[in-house]
Order: sequence, then C-alpha cells, then structure tokens
Amino acid sequence: MTDLRERLETRQVSIYFIAICAAVVCALSMPNTGMLEQAINPALAFMLFVTFLQVPMAELGQAFTKVRFLAALLCANFVVIPLVVAVLVQFLTEDPLVRLGVLFVLLTPCIDYVVTFSHLGRADAKLLLAATPALLALQMLLLPAYLTLFLGEASADLVRLGPFFDAFLWLIAVPLVLAALLQVWAARSPTGEHLSVRLGLLPVPATALVLFVVVTAVMPQLGAAVGTAARVIPVYIAFAVAAPVAGWLVARAFGLHAPAGRAVAFSAATRNSLVVLPLALAVPGAVPILPAIIVAQTMVELVSELIYIRVIPKLGRERQGG
Repeated sequence: MTDLRERLETRQVSIYFIAICAAVVCALSMPNTGMLEQAINPALAFMLFVTFLQVPMAELGQAFTKVRFLAALLCANFVVIPLVVAVLVQFLTEDPLVRLGVLFVLLTPCIDYVVTFSHLGRADAKLLLAATPALLALQMLLLPAYLTLFLGEASADLVRLGPFFDAFLWLIAVPLVLAALLQVWAARSPTGEHLSVRLGLLPVPATALVLFVVVTAVMPQLGAAVGTAARVIPVYIAFAVAAPVAGWLVARAFGLHAPAGRAVAFSAATRNSLVVLPLALAVPGAVPILPAIIVAQTMVELVSELIYIRVIPKLGRERQGG
C-alpha cells in the first residue's frame, strides 16, 4: 500500500499532464462537455477531503514548537511573497478579473503536493507537513485582506461574501473537519485506520480527476480566455524563478539549516491553485477566465517543480548549522 502511494506521488506530474491532455481530447471530440461544470464542486470537495486527510491535525501544536522555522515560513509566504506579487501584478492588464485570478493563486501557499516535492528535493518535508494546518488557516484569514489591499474597491465587487463564504464552508471547512474527524477515528479504531490508509492512496488520483473535470468542462467556453491565460504565463514564470530564491534568502536570514531552508524555498514557490479554485469559482462571471488563469499557473508550476527537485538540493550543505 505504501509502495503504491509512493509510486503515485513520484509520478504525479506525469499523471496530471496525462489528465490535462485527456481532458483536452475529450473536450474537442465530445459534444456538451460543458455539462461537467456541475461536477467540479463535488470533485473538488472530495479532492480536498483526501488532501486534508494527509495533513496531521494533531501535529499543529508541534509545528508551533519549531519557532524559528515557522517564523521563516510565515515571513516568506505572507510578507516577502506578497511583495514579490505586488511587483509582478504591475505587468498585468488592468482588468480586475485577471488580476484577481493571479492574486488568488499566487498569494496562497500550497498545503498538499509541496510536501512530496520538497521530500524529493532533499528538504525537511516533515517540518513542512507539520506546518500545513497553520499555513491553511492563515492564508484563508489573510486572503480577503490581501485582495482588498491589491484591488481596492474592485475586490468588493468581485468577491461577494455570500458565495465566498458558501464555497469556503462546503468546499474547504467541511472537508477539513471531516478529515480531522476521520483522523481521530483512525487513531482509535482499526476500521478507521484501514479506511484512512485506503483513502491515503487517493490524493494524486483525486487531483488528476479535478484537473480532468475542470479542463473538460471549461474548454468549450474558453474562447478569449486562452489568450488571457497565455498573457499571464510570463508572470507565472517570473514568479517561479523569483519565489524559491526569496524563500531561500528568508531561510538564510533566519539561520535555518539547509534542509529546513529548502523546505521554505519549496513552500514559497509552490501555490495552492486547486484549493482556491472553489473560492475563485464563487466569483460572479468567473468562468471561463478564472479557471483558465488558475489552471495555467498549475501547468507552469508542475514544470517548475521538475526543475526545483534538481536545483534546490544544491542549496546549502547538510552540515550547515541552525
């Protein structure tokens, strides 16, 4: 079971690209794939549930004992990266919907496959895993404030609290609570443990399913969104170059040892695209612009991760203090 999970995680980039290619083929060859739009939220809810199941809720307190690492991680993600994003958005069109899509995805640090990639990149993945609940909670609290700061009055027009709250409640909060309850049951019951282990195989397939459903459903409506998504790709590439460097410099400033510093670099560079997708879809008139912008970032990021796992291990030395 563990071997299968490791194989899925190791090959996840290939699996995701296959899912996207299959979705494009289906969308171009089959009529009425737009009807799949109704399946996006259920697929997202399931993906987030099995993803949150991998987050060690019981270790949240332990994460706060690693004060220096947590301080560096939060500083990188919620102070330095927003400054990087503030520079990059100046190169975007003035269209507030386009800017909103880019801000949604670049201001939210990843909480799921970043752990796997950081492990492959010789980072301290356990530290990052323990800190994921704190990252999730803080980004959800800060995201509305960041959107208001970056977009001003346009934020109030685009992000309406009612749909935003509903999306957060049913697609993030409820799966998170269910995952926490299952973790408690798994700790006390062999049946719960068996179910948890089985579900632990599904994050990669569930993410591939979401990519397939989103691309298949949105593809017929893309039209001008393809050009819009293409125009934001240079910003995503610039972010992919600048973010890990920024994360590593923050880690060095906090005096972290090399594996912990690499974890901060991976976290700074890897974004929460599919987790914020339900929040983006709650925006009036989101389809097809916002899904296209978010999926474009996912594709740039997956390619970037293949580079990171080869380059980031070269940062620092294993015996470096901190």
